[in-house]
Amino acid sequence: MASRYPAAWLDELRSRSDIVQVVSGYVGLKKSGRKYWGLCPFHGEKTASFSVDAEHQLYYCFGCKAGGNVINFIMEIERCSFQEAVELLAERAHIPMPEMQEDPEYELRRSRRLRLLDANRRAAQFYHETLFKPEGAAALAYLRRRGLSDGVIRKFGLGAAPDQWSALTDKLTSDGFTAEELVTAGLAVAGKNKNAAGETRYFDMFRNRAIFPIIDMYKNVIAFGGRSLGKQEPKYLNTSDTPVFNKRKGVYAANLLRQQRHLDHVILVEGYMDVVSLNQFGVEGVCATLGTALTAEQARLLRRFAPAVYLGYDGDSAGQHAILRGLEIMEQEGIPARVLDFPDGLDPDEFIRRDGLEGFRRLPAISPAVYRLRRLKEQHDLSTRDGKIGYSRAAAEIIRSLDPVERETCLRDLSVETGFSREILLEQMELNAGKENPVRESGIPKKSVSARRPGDSPAPPDTSAQETLLSLLATGQIPKDMISEKDFDDDELKSIYAGLISGKSPAALVDTAPDDETHSRYVRILLSPIADSTDQLISMANQCLARIRKSALQKRYDTLMSQIGALPPDDSSVPALLKEAQDVQAKLRLL
Repeated sequence: MASRYPAAWLDELRSRSDIVQVVSGYVGLKKSGRKYWGLCPFHGEKTASFSVDAEHQLYYCFGCKAGGNVINFIMEIERCSFQEAVELLAERAHIPMPEMQEDPEYELRRSRRLRLLDANRRAAQFYHETLFKPEGAAALAYLRRRGLSDGVIRKFGLGAAPDQWSALTDKLTSDGFTAEELVTAGLAVAGKNKNAAGETRYFDMFRNRAIFPIIDMYKNVIAFGGRSLGKQEPKYLNTSDTPVFNKRKGVYAANLLRQQRHLDHVILVEGYMDVVSLNQFGVEGVCATLGTALTAEQARLLRRFAPAVYLGYDGDSAGQHAILRGLEIMEQEGIPARVLDFPDGLDPDEFIRRDGLEGFRRLPAISPAVYRLRRLKEQHDLSTRDGKIGYSRAAAEIIRSLDPVERETCLRDLSVETGFSREILLEQMELNAGKENPVRESGIPKKSVSARRPGDSPAPPDTSAQETLLSLLATGQIPKDMISEKDFDDDELKSIYAGLISGKSPAALVDTAPDDETHSRYVRILLSPIADSTDQLISMANQCLARIRKSALQKRYDTLMSQIGALPPDDSSVPALLKEAQDVQAKLRLL
């Protein structure tokens, strides 16, 4: 990730983004010794296990093992990508991005973006204020009929577009925005006919509609959705794509998702009103797509907020079809998913207003396989022999891809529904096994065989000493010639050693880790060791070196004795091996 930016530029960004100051903006920290401590923002805890190392510019939680440099912290706390975190920190530190330094058009694009966001923000204020004026009476009455309180109306910034041709356009142009800017932002449209002076006339995009501002993770108003209050079509009108809005990449209520920590799952619904209504009843982690079918970009965005997604689409046929497509997207992205199957063809808003929060909480979150089997069953007439055969064949294709426990449950249910024995159904599954399975149930990619990680098998006895030695080396207070690469027998530790010897900072080194598990290990190793003086650090290094070298000698001695024991006594190589073993034993005594 870091490779797209110059290493020197990233080093400057980290050095000018003091991690203690940045973290303090999100977490209450208290200094204890050489570190700062607080309650971890990434998992619930009552005793502070979250530490910030000012010397090495790293953070680490001894509870959930989250850790990294200031860029990693912003990625986690803001739930954003590496690039977004870098851009956010660069803006805070007033450092131009590398590509900006050679791009004279950048400031023009940046200024244009800020103007559009400002226009949207003022439009949202205008719509919200209008809602509580006589011109917004129809919209307010509609929202009240839907059971919304003033509190939730204000929380979502809901508003009203008056039944006038150019109320918003007139307001914003008087504030200094050009008509072209309003058209670009999706707030106004150019009329086909010109006025008497030959000038183009501009009209509001949204008229006589209840307004739902679309706010991104960073609290920017980026677009709007408008619900018709009369007979005008379409029923819902959404902002088209603009320089600040892409409907494929965002979700409604992303700003609220970002504020909710430790979610087990996100609930994805279809409509704005579903989100608002569920939220009013106390359901957390709810969002909606933006007038389009679920996209891979949206699925990846949702993965930032929770490890799983529950699809809570409408109970009508269109909603059910959207669920099947949504499950495919989730599985392609490796995101575990479940389905909230609303009864009686209801949508989430209708259901929770009928059955309340407790009814919603009792809704079963069914697996993708069970949901697919339900939909499949609807396509076959099980009162006929052919219907049962067709259903059994298709169901067996789905069931065979499941884990053993769910497979057994589904097989039992299928046997009851069709009358075919478990053995016959298993035989059908074996027939299907020769075909490529189009559906993978779990939604989680199978793990490939990878190199050994620290937790996979017992670590060598001297690993802790090697890790401590690297922590000491990272302080820059012990002589580099005390240590050599041969003191490490782990490729990851050798990599850290090489980085430190070459002059890389601990904060820069963690970005070179190839995966999340290695990244966590790098952070843990590179935290500042507890010591009162340089002399104490050197003493600790000597102790580690003694342990490491003693372990290496012991391994060599054991290997030599095994080789000697495997050879006949008169073998010509035995004397040399015995001599080496004696030398190794003498060195061990000295240590």
